[in-house]
Amino acid sequence: MADDPRVALDAACLRNWMLLSQDSLGRRRKEIDALNVFPVPDGDTGTNMYLTVEAAAVAAGEVSDPANRPSPVAEAIARGSLLGARGNSGVILSQLLRGFADVVGRVDTPAASTLQEALRRGADQAYEAVSRPVEGTVLTVARAAADAASTVTTDDLAAVATAAADSARAALARTPEQLPALAAAGVVDAGGKGLVVVLDALAEVLTGETRVEDLIPAAAVVAHEPMPQGEYHGPRYEVMYLLDGEDDAIPQLRSRLDALGDSLVVVGGGGLWNVHVHTDSIGESIEAGIEAGRPHRIAVTDLIEQQRHLPREITRVVVAVAHGPGVASLLEESGAVVVRTPPRGRPSTRDFVRAVTSSGAREALLLPSDSDSTPVAKAAAEFLRDDDIRVAVVPSRSIVQTLSAVAVHDAAAGFDDDVVTMARASSATRYGGVTVASKEAITTAGRCQIGDVLGLVDGDIVEIGDSVEAVTMRVIDRMCSSTSELVTLVTGSQGPPELVEAVEAHLRSALVDLEVVAGGQPYWPVIVGVE
Repeated sequence: MADDPRVALDAACLRNWMLLSQDSLGRRRKEIDALNVFPVPDGDTGTNMYLTVEAAAVAAGEVSDPANRPSPVAEAIARGSLLGARGNSGVILSQLLRGFADVVGRVDTPAASTLQEALRRGADQAYEAVSRPVEGTVLTVARAAADAASTVTTDDLAAVATAAADSARAALARTPEQLPALAAAGVVDAGGKGLVVVLDALAEVLTGETRVEDLIPAAAVVAHEPMPQGEYHGPRYEVMYLLDGEDDAIPQLRSRLDALGDSLVVVGGGGLWNVHVHTDSIGESIEAGIEAGRPHRIAVTDLIEQQRHLPREITRVVVAVAHGPGVASLLEESGAVVVRTPPRGRPSTRDFVRAVTSSGAREALLLPSDSDSTPVAKAAAEFLRDDDIRVAVVPSRSIVQTLSAVAVHDAAAGFDDDVVTMARASSATRYGGVTVASKEAITTAGRCQIGDVLGLVDGDIVEIGDSVEAVTMRVIDRMCSSTSELVTLVTGSQGPPELVEAVEAHLRSALVDLEVVAGGQPYWPVIVGVE
């Protein structure tokens, strides 16, 4: 596919790269977590990199540009990863993506040379962001990828990406030779392995060929026991925060934080920064941020307690938005706290906060159930974090995605494991629906008149007709593929009574299971989910 003229580093390619990276990191997350011994053996590198890329993928998916230019999506990836970065590895990855985006976003048609420069910029900026760079880490892997990419002499995007991914894989296998902590544990660097997954995803998107799943020789990975309690002697706390501050205040902030601890990484630009440091001085680290600007989304983790994996009694609540009484009852039966909204209404920040605080839980998972409610859920999450509640917004743009996420929720699992599992279930569910036009408009499917029946798939209008039943069938046909296993119908208060029977007959020959939920939502005769 390297010679295929359709290969382009455009908006669609960048979105697909983030989605594939998210999926791949989700599959390899626990494996990467198990490798985590440096700088702190806290077993969360894979999770942190997954959540960072997930934030980038969500941000990229929210950008709509008919011209398919890379610039808006590249900027969304950079900002999304910055805001969603978790832990030392996630912050470094966000800086790699920032450097990449800065270069790719400059031109409308990136060439192979653009990709080479983007990989180099990402590696250079990552090194610059780390106060005391250490070889044998993700930084080494990033530089090796950039070096190999620069040796490609043809104007072939796929060749550049492949060279970078191959070299990153080889550099990863050498990391135990460079870092004694890795050699002692018999593992490769966890952050470096996460980066190989991301670069493999880029190569796969540009070549159309699936990369080899085994990232390193089997002999290079040896199972290791968690570090015994008391053996970690570094700074006790991880302090992270976002900082609104002028760029010229950052050098002094770096200098002050560097004197307070280690593993210092400060990334960002343009007035918004993500700050990460391991320290014994929580107050002074935050005060340094106050002097440099306005710190917010402050998070403090006790690294020793986290490394020891001490058991704690934690209650967790799932809060989900529902627009119909039937689906609300179903969610409540599943154990979720439901935020019920009126017709055409949206929940408020207060609704989410009250649902969590009234439960008494110290951990919360928020499911917005539609794209308009997502910013409200995120605002509520910020408020709750200020009250020391651990909270995550699980992306769900439709009630069918919320139902899929709730179905796999496991209160006994670790918080991060639960978030990742629910997010993957949600993203694996395509969503669609049928509604009736309330005004004349020009849509992506053509002009519609008042009273026309509209069919949507993944938020876009794709069908216009005069029958709910007929449009529903066409929407289902668009959503289903040879790998589809389950179709979920959430019927509304205005859905025709014969619809379910018609869909059952329609799917019988396709050997796809059907699940029907009497949702009772107004304005949407039917909402469709396909898994």
